[in-house]
Formats: sequence, structure tokens, C-alpha cells
Amino acid sequence: QVQLVESGGGLVQAGGSLRLACAASGRSFAMGWFRQAPGKEREFVATSWSGSSTYYADSVRGRFTISRDNAKNTVYLQMNSLKPEDTAVYYCAARVNAGFSITASRYDYWGQGTQVTVSS
Repeated sequence: QVQLVESGGGLVQAGGSLRLACAASGRSFAMGWFRQAPGKEREFVATSWSGSSTYYADSVRGRFTISRDNAKNTVYLQMNSLKPEDTAVYYCAARVNAGFSITASRYDYWGQGTQVTVSS
């Protein structure tokens, strides 16, 4: 069983930066970040798997960076050049295998979510 706890959400002005963290209680082989705005479906943001492999949604590529701190068993999402369109609840998710996936249903465990609000 893997338990995930997100932190770092908040209010930031457009163009600003925010760093989200997700602490995992157990070992996970792949991690993902997803987001969901009110009335919208959950969408993929970024994933890290198989050590150093990463992949990003087109909407955030070049602005967001996913990284890991193995000693703390924590995954981060560094968000730069934030836009109002980035406003959403952000969720970290764990997939207990080494494979690549951008599909929410393929992830096994989810955090509670953290609100990110970007003002214009």
C-alpha cells in the first residue's frame, strides 16, 4: 500500500512559480502529476518513471519539471511561468510498476490533492 500526501499549493500571480511536493509512504516505481479544474475532467500533467525518464503534457512542457528526492521518498513538481489556465487541484499519483503511462486509470494510488490558483 502506498500513501501520498501533497503539499505546496497556494495562490500565485501569473508568471510566478510554485513547487509542489508529494511524500510517499511506500515504494512506487512510477509517479505522475494530474490536475482537475471544476467541471473539467482530470488531465495528465507530468510523469517520472524508470529512473530518469520524464514526460510532460504539451500544455506544461518547458514550464514544469518533475523530479525526485529518493532519500525523502518525495516527488516534486516545479511550476514556472504559471498561467491562469494552470489553476486546478493538483494530484500526485503512484503506479506500482516501472511502466510509462499518462492515463489516470492506470495509476494505483492517489493523494488528496492540493489547490493551485494563478491570478491574472
